[in-house]
Order: sequence, then structure tokens, then C-alpha cells
Amino acid sequence: MRRCLTLVALLLAAAPAAAGTDAALSARLLPGFAAFRDAAAALDRAAQDDCTAFAVLPAYHAAFDAWMAVADMRIGPSESGAASIAFWPDDRGFTARMLAGLIAAEDPVVADPAAFAEVSIAGRGLFALDGLLGDPALAGYGTSDYACALVRALATDLARQAATLDDGWRTGFAAVLTSAGKPGNATYLTEREAERALYTQLLAGLEFTADVRLGRPLGSFDRPRPTRAEAWRTGRPLANAVQSAEVAAALAEALAGAALPQTQAAMARVRGSAGRIGDPALQDIRDPSARLAVESLQQDIRRLRDAIVAEVGTPMGLSPGFNSQDGD
Repeated sequence: MRRCLTLVALLLAAAPAAAGTDAALSARLLPGFAAFRDAAAALDRAAQDDCTAFAVLPAYHAAFDAWMAVADMRIGPSESGAASIAFWPDDRGFTARMLAGLIAAEDPVVADPAAFAEVSIAGRGLFALDGLLGDPALAGYGTSDYACALVRALATDLARQAATLDDGWRTGFAAVLTSAGKPGNATYLTEREAERALYTQLLAGLEFTADVRLGRPLGSFDRPRPTRAEAWRTGRPLANAVQSAEVAAALAEALAGAALPQTQAAMARVRGSAGRIGDPALQDIRDPSARLAVESLQQDIRRLRDAIVAEVGTPMGLSPGFNSQDGD
């Protein structure tokens, strides 16, 4: 959880000076995309220097941490751009099959960044790295093995995608959000529509965390599904859930332009629940006491959503709209 605490400190370092869309962009979103761009570039450098799993894992975790600051934004450039960065949930095991096929064929596509960018989204991004770096059957590769070249290709492709996404937000979509209601803006006809779009995304992120990030591995009491947890091979499920909640709480404060005591109290309960979970990979949830701890976290994340609705949505007259994760 140390990586998670580092992200939290960055998110909560300063309260926004203004409220609404401008504050959300300047204090949270644009710095988040820039940080992901930089972390993905650092991952690429690390992989080119030493591609072995042990050497790459720290930079991979740093990049994944940075991704979580913007992972639940699925509007603008992220609506389509996020899919090849984070292809999950993967109900049919496409990523594992893609990796196995590339490795078995020793596909030369890894030597051509432009061609690799055309590989299926299931075989690229953070979850392909989760498989290669975290699966014991794959992670023991050496520097002369094909898997080494694949890790390097994945890192280079991720750095390219992160730079493209950052540029799309910084030089394009940010202006669409901040010009809401002005002549020529056909996307957001009023400032309130832009605020509503961001509000929808932060609520959708919390719902996704409760229902999917935690709900999928929980499964049912008789049939838990621990290996359906997000990035479980590299031990990230708990960190991802908490980071997603922290980001939503911080974005809510940016939109409101003020401290939110109910939201802060709810976030403190989320942290407390997370601290009582023994396995950060959530692989122990067949044990009833471990399952209960994850269910408690799930409930507290839902209560966090309720607190944000009460302190942000209701006072600002905002209601959530459609979001692109509704079908997941």
C-alpha cells in the first residue's frame, strides 16, 4: 500500500483555488495525464535497460499507480484511448491467449513499433504486462528470450499511448471542457453540462470499483472468483480499488471547490476497511473472514459514492448521465 499512499499524498497536496471544470482539470486531470505520460516513459526506459521481470516491476507499478489517477475517465480522448492501455475485464482470457500466441510464434511484430501498435488491444497495455511480469509460468524469461523483446515492445507502445492520451487532453479536450457554453462548442452547450460529465465519470468510477473491481473476485459466497480480480498476478487489486476511491474523492472536492467533510469521513472509512484486508491480491477470499473484509470495503466505497452525491451532486444540481463503462 506504500505506492497507494504516495499517490494519495500527491492528490491531496493542495485544495483547488477554484471550483468546477477548470479546477478539476488544472488540479487533477491534466497533472494526472502528464504524470502517467512520464511514468510510462520511465517504464519504457527501464525495460530497454533491463527487460527482466524483477528489474521492470518497480517501473511497471509506478506506471500503473499513475494510470489509476485517470483510469476511470472515459470521455474525450480516453473514451477510446483507454481500452488498449487497460483491457479489462477480460472475461474470455483474450490477453493470456494473445501473449501465448505471440510467444509461441516468436512473432517479429515486436521489432516494429508501428506494427505493434496494430496488435489487438488484448495483447497490449498494462494487463499484458501484468501477465508477463506476474505469471510465474512467464516471468522467468531471460534477456535473450522472446518474452524480453515482447516486454520491451509493450513498454514502448504504452509510452506512445500515454503521450498520445496526454496530448489529446492537454491540447484538445481540455479546451472543449473549459469552453462549455461558448459559441462553437457543440459538445457541451452549458458549463453545467461539462461539470455533469466529470461528475458522471467520478461516480461511474466508484460504481466500477465496487461492482467490478471488487464484485468480480467476490463472485458469490459459494463460488468466489479470486482470479477475476484486477491485475491480480502483480498484486494490484486492493491498491487499485483504494486509489480509484481516492481519485474520486479528490475530484469531487475539485468540482465543489471546498472541503467535503462527509466525503472525507467516508474516505477515511474506505482506508480503514482496506487496512483490514490481509492479501492485497485478494486471492484469499475463499476464507469467510477474508471475504467479509472485502465486502466491508465494497460497502464503504458505495457509502463514499453516497456522500459525494449528498455533498456535490445535490448542492450543485448535478445528476449522473450516461457513461461508457455502463455495459461492463
